[in-house]
Amino acid sequence: MGEDYSFNTGEVKEFGVVDYVLFIMTLVISAGIGVFYAIMDRNKNTPKEFLLGGRNMNVFPVALSLMVTFMSALTLLGNPAEIYNYHTMFWWLVVAFLIAMTFAALIFIPFFYRLGVTSTFEYLDMRFGKVTRIYGCILLILQTLIYAAFLLYAPSLALNAVTGVDLWGCCIGMGCVVTFYTTLGGMKAVLWTDSFQAGVIIAGLLAVLIKGSMVEGGFDKAWNTADDNGRILFDDFSPDPKTRHSVWSMVIGGWAFWMHLYGVNQAQVQRCLSCPTVKKAQLAVWINLPGLIFIVSAACMIGIVMYAFYVDCHPIRYGIIAKTDQLVPLYVMDILGDYDGLPGVFVSCVVSGSLSSLSSGLNALSAVTLRDILPPKLLKDASQLRITVVSKFLVLFYGILAIGLAYLVSHLGSVLQAVYTVFGILNGPLLGVFTLGMFYPWANKRGAVTGITVALGFLLWVGIAAYVHDIKTPVSPLSVRGCNFTVRPTSPLPNITAAPQEDDDDPIFDLYRMSYMYYTALGMIIVQGVGIVVSFITGPTDPRSLDPRLICPVFEELIPCLPTKIRDFLRFGIVHEGKYEVDPDLPNDKNGKNSAIGFHNIENGEKNQTNGKTNQSFEPDEKKDPFEKTQNGLIEMTHL
Repeated sequence: MGEDYSFNTGEVKEFGVVDYVLFIMTLVISAGIGVFYAIMDRNKNTPKEFLLGGRNMNVFPVALSLMVTFMSALTLLGNPAEIYNYHTMFWWLVVAFLIAMTFAALIFIPFFYRLGVTSTFEYLDMRFGKVTRIYGCILLILQTLIYAAFLLYAPSLALNAVTGVDLWGCCIGMGCVVTFYTTLGGMKAVLWTDSFQAGVIIAGLLAVLIKGSMVEGGFDKAWNTADDNGRILFDDFSPDPKTRHSVWSMVIGGWAFWMHLYGVNQAQVQRCLSCPTVKKAQLAVWINLPGLIFIVSAACMIGIVMYAFYVDCHPIRYGIIAKTDQLVPLYVMDILGDYDGLPGVFVSCVVSGSLSSLSSGLNALSAVTLRDILPPKLLKDASQLRITVVSKFLVLFYGILAIGLAYLVSHLGSVLQAVYTVFGILNGPLLGVFTLGMFYPWANKRGAVTGITVALGFLLWVGIAAYVHDIKTPVSPLSVRGCNFTVRPTSPLPNITAAPQEDDDDPIFDLYRMSYMYYTALGMIIVQGVGIVVSFITGPTDPRSLDPRLICPVFEELIPCLPTKIRDFLRFGIVHEGKYEVDPDLPNDKNGKNSAIGFHNIENGEKNQTNGKTNQSFEPDEKKDPFEKTQNGLIEMTHL
């Protein structure tokens, strides 16, 4: 190996002028796209344009946006570090992607699209009432803000490690850029900047992976080095839920986690709703799948070549860096530091990952707050321009709040596990209440609220207790025998592993050791179980009293060849034929009406009063486009 690597010199290579130029260009182009769409759509100041791109977006940018929204800097920095510190079991996540995307494309996206909603929480109001809707909104806002804070902190940490630029200056700078272009350009700016940033991410990953493999003499040699040291592992089928990453935790837990993100998360569903038809929304989900698999696989492969590179000198113990999340930036500077511009490409890749996720989150928060949180009277008679201005102000408000929260997440340890833990705690109850409403026609609002509360309380207890008790899985062996301690004297240990967790006689302590990957699935199961029990205790909803569009015939969607008798039994008295009076594959303006359901609490035995019959569709005058103009030119916020 070369003599100028950090484990030989004890120093990190510096960013060059070209690197800074490329990094700044990434920010300028992203901001420029926002300005461009602000100018192009200056005469289209409507909420529909700002939040949904006019519901006429092309499949390709939507697919790229879906791909990078949650493939952020946390993935680009965290996945390679995960392989470096542990092993390749995390790679099983790609199987979870396949299952989760199937559910999202076949079940959730068509369901929400055909309801004609802007916010997914509008469905909770239709099904369980206002309290459940607000409850869910609060959880989403907390989750998104915490995630946004991570997204600002992680790339700032990376940039600080390789350039020496002030950490919090980076946080504030990136936060301002993403807030700027999201506020100006809305959904169109978000989708097209995501598309640009997707290209930067792919270029950055390929640059590091190709050069890293060349340094090791080929990826096969790096693989063999990692295999010889226990980093290649794919056959851990342990059923023990305390196993941090097993096949079951990655596939089952990962399936629930990503099914929430692509099935009910506002940021992703909102992108699909911007497509002109259901089929195009589904196509966008399928097109995004290979990109997800590529990004995660490339990040895992980088982890393998990075481990082979530092196999004899652990950079943290050597004292070059302070945190695991700085491993990848250090590695990039070691192998690409002699090539002007290439380190800048990768740092731009990391920053692009965060900007794409941040813009999507801010746009989603604006939509949810506008449609679900603000008092109906506030915007009842507001003009389109005024509502659009309020939407932009909300983006600005949440952008500033995310910058402030970035300081708090800097104390939560490894970004990858921290994000999955926080997401799991908050996502589980949300996924549970949506599936409770969609798949269980007997559920009522008391069951929904109780289920969310019990699941959230349980997961908070387990997650906080695990953090307080410092529950950690010992890392695989790490060596420092190849470090040059003549230039950086320390007192290292020959091999470094985390101390094993001490046994505790309290059986409850085992709960704290449960893999964080199970949190979302467990939360979903608790909401469904508690929700159904409480619903039957307090008086179950009569399935025949529900509007059929509020229930998803999940088995028919996944197994369309079911025999008629089984299909009729699984419908529980609900008639699904003809429940959509308009063609869901036509844009709303071509159908003449929106198929959205009005906000009526029709659960728990309350019946649709449509011609005196139950289990019928609402009258046409109740299916107004939430952004439709009234005769006086004002907006009637029917979904508020």
